[in-house]
Amino acid sequence: MIYLKIFCIFFKIGLFTIGGGLAALPLLLQELTSRGWVTEREFIDMVAVSQSTPGPIGINMATYVGTKLDPLGGGLAATAGMVAPSLIIIMLIATFMRNFAQNTRVQNALGGLRPAAAGLIGAAVWFILVRALADVGRFPEQGWLHLPAVGLFAALALLRFKWNGYPVYFILIGAVAGVLLL
Repeated sequence: MIYLKIFCIFFKIGLFTIGGGLAALPLLLQELTSRGWVTEREFIDMVAVSQSTPGPIGINMATYVGTKLDPLGGGLAATAGMVAPSLIIIMLIATFMRNFAQNTRVQNALGGLRPAAAGLIGAAVWFILVRALADVGRFPEQGWLHLPAVGLFAALALLRFKWNGYPVYFILIGAVAGVLLL
């Protein structure tokens, strides 16, 4: 029965996620923390690890949480639940899109999905940014912002804008700097 529950939760997340894995973060956060499957801190750590491993972030997170809940089949149930809606939807789109591609209402609906996806991604970025730069429980003497984390964030963001290298380099730089500075 736990497999069905895991599958259904991740099916819902996959079904209502428009815009890719980053857009899924607000719904993943709500669903996973409200059930006590992960804490906010675990969620932030999972985002960091999922971003640095191959594959889509949502599927990586689903596999991790499912395996955490039940090592035998939880990861499989969560991953299948996360992937199934996309497979169903893309098969339907492939079947019917040719007939409706030039339809104005279809084009308007697709145009409305872009700002919705951007808003979801923006909310996820804000959530992670606030928690990554402000860890009052660990650094109460610094107040709301943990200044070394803010400096590291600013330096890596500037470096990313100036030099469009592979993301893995920035992840490695951040990890090493975190060990040395934070």
